Amino acid sequence: MILSVSRRTDIPAFYSEWFFNRLKERFALVRNPMNPHQISRVDISPKNIDCIVLWSKDPEKMIGRLDELAGYTYYFQFTITPYNRDIEPNLRDKREIFGTFVKLSEMIGRERVIWRYDPVIVTDRFTLEWHLKAFESMAGKLCKYTDKCVISFVDLYRKILRNIRTVGAKELAEGDLQALAGGFSDIAKANDLVLESCSELVDLSAYGIQHGRCVDDRLISKLLGRELTVSNDRNQREACGCVESVDIGAYNTCPNGCLYCYANYSKSTVDKNRRAYDPDSPMLCDRPGGDDRITIRKKKESKDNQTKLF
Repeated sequence: MILSVSRRTDIPAFYSEWFFNRLKERFALVRNPMNPHQISRVDISPKNIDCIVLWSKDPEKMIGRLDELAGYTYYFQFTITPYNRDIEPNLRDKREIFGTFVKLSEMIGRERVIWRYDPVIVTDRFTLEWHLKAFESMAGKLCKYTDKCVISFVDLYRKILRNIRTVGAKELAEGDLQALAGGFSDIAKANDLVLESCSELVDLSAYGIQHGRCVDDRLISKLLGRELTVSNDRNQREACGCVESVDIGAYNTCPNGCLYCYANYSKSTVDKNRRAYDPDSPMLCDRPGGDDRITIRKKKESKDNQTKLF
């Protein structure tokens, strides 16, 4: 089983104590977002987990506790964008976050820290030229500490439309998208970075940009030293290349407040859920109720070839 921690919220930044407590207890309870009274009990003991994928904009609070991940294979999807607090209001100073990226890479290795320049938002202020200049500057700083960068272009979902339009976000014309892709590709090559797209239907292979897998069985197989074959995740968007994983996060719990976030419905809901946070609870920002039904989530067996590949 691959554990996702988490697409739904920034667990490394805000809930790392809860996560480490769950590792000690060897299980987590997860409420089904589509059926709130259905709760899964997920076995997260090392014998049951092939890999943990950690998603964060600022995992500084985990840096001093990485030894508690001993026995697990893991890597980070680490988002750093060039936006200011108009877009990402509650993040630390980006220079400090750069420092965290460097420290993490030096501790666990550059192949296990993947840089996400995600999403690309174009406005009258954040122009194509601004993005290319920002990407070049950031790539020059991070290329010694990662092998890969993942990009995506903002989707104007209905649930984020009101927020993102306050800064004048625009739909990208085909020519502008191609210009950005070509520019990003040239910069990535100059800095020896692999460049992949995330959940993009558009074919950018002409620029050397392949459709990526953020939950990546290829990387996981390499880290494990054995072949791991996992089915594609049918619960993600059509263009998503990720393989199947189990997410233990919860929507409406991330206080980063990014305008492009699809995982929060309202600040008041986030605030309410945050008040319910208990690092000792088996559930994130929640507890089972009398009407809930808890079932044990069965592990889907992956094809695991024990022959060493590397």
